[in-house]
Amino acid sequence: MSDRQAIAAKSGIFLIIGAGLSWLTWRSVFFFPLIIVIGFILLMVGAQSLESWEQRRKTGNDKTGSKATAAQRRRAVAQRRRAAEPKKQGTRRGASVVQPVADPDDSGLAFYGMIPRSVLPGGASEKPAKRRRLTRGDKRRSEQLPPEATVTLAAEREEANVDELFDALNRDLVGLVPVKRKIEEIAALLLVDRVRQRFGLEAPRPNLHMCFTGAPGTGKTTVALKMADLLHRLGYLEEGHLVHAMRNDLVGQYIGQTAPRTRRMLDRAMGGVLFIDEAYYLYRASDPQDFGQEAIDILLQVMENDRDKLVVILAGYQGRMEEFFESNPGMRSRIAHHIDFAAYELDELVAIGRGMLEESRYYLSPEAETTLCQYLTRQMQQPEFANARSVRNEMERARLRHAHRLATDLHRGWNRDDLMRIESMDIWASDMLSLSATGRAAGQRGDE
Repeated sequence: MSDRQAIAAKSGIFLIIGAGLSWLTWRSVFFFPLIIVIGFILLMVGAQSLESWEQRRKTGNDKTGSKATAAQRRRAVAQRRRAAEPKKQGTRRGASVVQPVADPDDSGLAFYGMIPRSVLPGGASEKPAKRRRLTRGDKRRSEQLPPEATVTLAAEREEANVDELFDALNRDLVGLVPVKRKIEEIAALLLVDRVRQRFGLEAPRPNLHMCFTGAPGTGKTTVALKMADLLHRLGYLEEGHLVHAMRNDLVGQYIGQTAPRTRRMLDRAMGGVLFIDEAYYLYRASDPQDFGQEAIDILLQVMENDRDKLVVILAGYQGRMEEFFESNPGMRSRIAHHIDFAAYELDELVAIGRGMLEESRYYLSPEAETTLCQYLTRQMQQPEFANARSVRNEMERARLRHAHRLATDLHRGWNRDDLMRIESMDIWASDMLSLSATGRAAGQRGDE
């Protein structure tokens, strides 16, 4: 029964009950006033229900209509909404398009990528489309230039604001001259490609998948973040975020777990960079039951079919990455840029430590800098040394010992310079002694 029929039936019942009670009033004298009042109320309720239904039907605002009428109204509303939405434009690189931008709330999660989004079955992501307005630069690039026109790459660099990025790269990273030169070459290729498109000189999109090799702490993750930002500024990535992944994020332990995990990470990285650290752990030749090959096969397919939406950067030790490529030649053929990160020299490590302290408003005294050089010289010979990462850990320990040294003398007055200056005793003297003892013991065993 529909809502209208229910209202009509209730109204009829109210009318019948009211009429019956009214008739009973002539046969009962004792309850005459009470029954008159009740019958009158029921008659008014039934009449008001019929009147309100009739008014809603006439005004076209009847919310109690049949299911068929409600469905028709929903379809009409959906058609009006679709008609009001603007038509989607193409996403050809370099064209005047409306591109989605990253959520500003996600800026704090740049290292691990965007805030996890709701994931649908099969690894698909339900991602709201956020779009920006066309800028003057977008409109200018969408207009094809005549053959006799001239352009300058300086204007293109200024428009893409890549000079700011390279300034930050040189400021944040000590050394790494070959790496910075390679990034400059990639940026030059993409800048020229943008200019060629303005003249109508279309070319296939350059392959931008990369492999970073080198020891830990040589700046691979930092450069990957800068690369994601660079590709976004030049229009080759829609969002420019970075998603950090390792084997456990891609490979499952049981049958049926690997494919959803891999697709989920790929979906999070779409529009940005997927950075796979220690990528050689994906493949384990000694274990025939390992599921890593399934993740590699999915990566190969996406790297080929969606290379205009995603850039994959593999990272790890150079020797192990070479073994990984020999076991997976399909992966080697999809990597266009191989960038090696050499270990830092002693003076570069000291400069890195000095810069870390300056960011925290500390500085090394001349004696402390000499002690740091001696400490790093010994540490660089250890197999577990991690370059800038080890320097950062030592600077954190130096700050800890500096604070403890000041706190042990509670009644002494300390000035501003005392609170900023790292002394030689704040460098890990006990570790220096242990390293010296280890060296002497090794020498004695060699003499024996």
